[in-house]
Amino acid sequence: MRWWPRTVRWQLILWLMLLEALSVALFAAVLVSVEGREIRRQALERLAHQSTSVALQAEEAYRQGRPDLVFPSLRMMGEAPSVERAKITDRAGSVLFVSNGDVTQAPLEPAEKAQIARVHEHEPLVFSFGDHRWEGVKAIYDGDKVRGYAWVETDRSWDTEQLDTVLRSSFSFGLIWIGASGLLVLLMSRSISRPLSILQGGTRALMEGPGTSSKFPLPVTVENEFGDLIQAFNRMVASLEEQRSGLNDTLSLLDSMLANAPIGLVFFDRQCRIVRVNQVFAEMTGVALSRHLGRTLPEVLPERIATRLEEAVRHVIESESPVHDLELEGPGGGERGGPWTWLVTAYPVRPTPNPVRWVGAIVMDVSERKRSEDALRRTEKLAATGRLAASIAHEINNPLEAITNLLYLLRRFCQLDSSALNYVTIAEREVHRMSEITQQTLRFYRQSTLPARATMEELLDSVLDMYGARLSTLGITLERRYEPSLDVYCFAGEIRQVISNLVSNAIDATAGGGRLILRARRSRDWVHPVRDGVRMTIADTGSGMIGEVRERLFEAFFTTKGATGTGLGLWVSHEIILKHHGIVHLRSREAVGGVSGGTVFQIFFPDNEDLSSRMVAEERAAARA
Repeated sequence: MRWWPRTVRWQLILWLMLLEALSVALFAAVLVSVEGREIRRQALERLAHQSTSVALQAEEAYRQGRPDLVFPSLRMMGEAPSVERAKITDRAGSVLFVSNGDVTQAPLEPAEKAQIARVHEHEPLVFSFGDHRWEGVKAIYDGDKVRGYAWVETDRSWDTEQLDTVLRSSFSFGLIWIGASGLLVLLMSRSISRPLSILQGGTRALMEGPGTSSKFPLPVTVENEFGDLIQAFNRMVASLEEQRSGLNDTLSLLDSMLANAPIGLVFFDRQCRIVRVNQVFAEMTGVALSRHLGRTLPEVLPERIATRLEEAVRHVIESESPVHDLELEGPGGGERGGPWTWLVTAYPVRPTPNPVRWVGAIVMDVSERKRSEDALRRTEKLAATGRLAASIAHEINNPLEAITNLLYLLRRFCQLDSSALNYVTIAEREVHRMSEITQQTLRFYRQSTLPARATMEELLDSVLDMYGARLSTLGITLERRYEPSLDVYCFAGEIRQVISNLVSNAIDATAGGGRLILRARRSRDWVHPVRDGVRMTIADTGSGMIGEVRERLFEAFFTTKGATGTGLGLWVSHEIILKHHGIVHLRSREAVGGVSGGTVFQIFFPDNEDLSSRMVAEERAAARA
């Protein structure tokens, strides 16, 4: 070949120039590829930002009731060099505003309308359609309601022009480089080979993944384009490390929230297998945390409960919509204790715009709330029954008074023999007994608005007379130890309620026979001895109480009687004692084996005649607070 140089020098120069030409071409290809991806990424981010900006401006205009303010901002967005067209549609996809032209000339294409269903709430969606066209869409909200969508289409010629600029710059640099390489081959050989070697080593280290951060940043040995490229590479690696660190921090925060949330959290895959669960849900199911992963619901829950929850999970997967307030009830037993009620909310989890990948479930144990609601309903029924009984007792008083008067007239003005008079005496005694029963019923219902002085004998006897028949039937021996003249300043009806609750509980605990002891005597406050008052003791030889029951005895809605108890009797009694500024002491021993048990309540009521004025002052202070 005659055109091929015959000298080694020129052959080397020619080979180097060919090599440089090839290197520049490869470099340009790599640069164009990298810049193309970067331009595409920037275009996608720009579309997301622009569609979000238009949506926010539209939301502000709708919030102010000025939809006409949307058009100026839309026209301004359309004048941006990177924007082909911007428009706003309603929820159905009908164009309301467009940045340039007539709205009738810029309708949504079918490919664009198909993206409406993929728009995620409060997040922009960027998609491609047609002949390499890119568009961003963002939902416009008015409060929680979707009013429409903001659309921004990019001008591909603007992006292509940037890429062409990069390409022209690369080829210009290549021509200059090839021309200069023949003259500066020895000097430039080092400045070319070494930076490329550094970049190659950095790329390989980056491909190896985490654990190679000690090799970065790469050293910059030259001050030219290769040096800039190394610096850009170093910045890219630093950005990746920062994003990786931020992602790890986010995962740590999510793990912490999942582990410490006060509610049960569980996640399922599309096959209804458990993929993530927190400790609270594990405690609710009674299955160890490590035994949940990869299992199905029938393996950790009763079949009936598992079937309903699994149906809800499949419904979320198929419909891609959440299920709210699913109520699940179980019989309890074992580690769960009594009956329990769960309130479940299941929702779809989409890490990408693709269909549902996981289903999350929030599980709240509302057993206590359910029992409280049932207790309140039973209490309201008891209150209604009490009002009805008081009403009946009040109505019975009138005919009883008439019968009493008639019996008096019959005895006084009729000439009756001894046998008839005996019958009249029996009738009077029974009518008097009926009158006492109605009066006792009314005492429990009617409450004086002001405290008054009452004798302990009258308070205790009025309650014990009501339980006389029950005490006799159960074979319980009653012992009364109190002076007839002992009195105290109090709300008599409320003190009767306290005595009735304690006596009723004592009878329930001594149902198999035993002793019930009631005492009352003058005493002084155990904490403040200067206060004078009355100490009342109610003791029984019944079954007693365990420590856990004693600790929760005065807690609202706590009961050991199952469905027959409301859990409000002793709570109300304790509130009444506090209202009278009294003190209550409790001693109880559980009956175990042959060892007898029993319970003793000692209550001190101060004898203060300024009780009413003190209560008025407390009510005023509470109202001011």
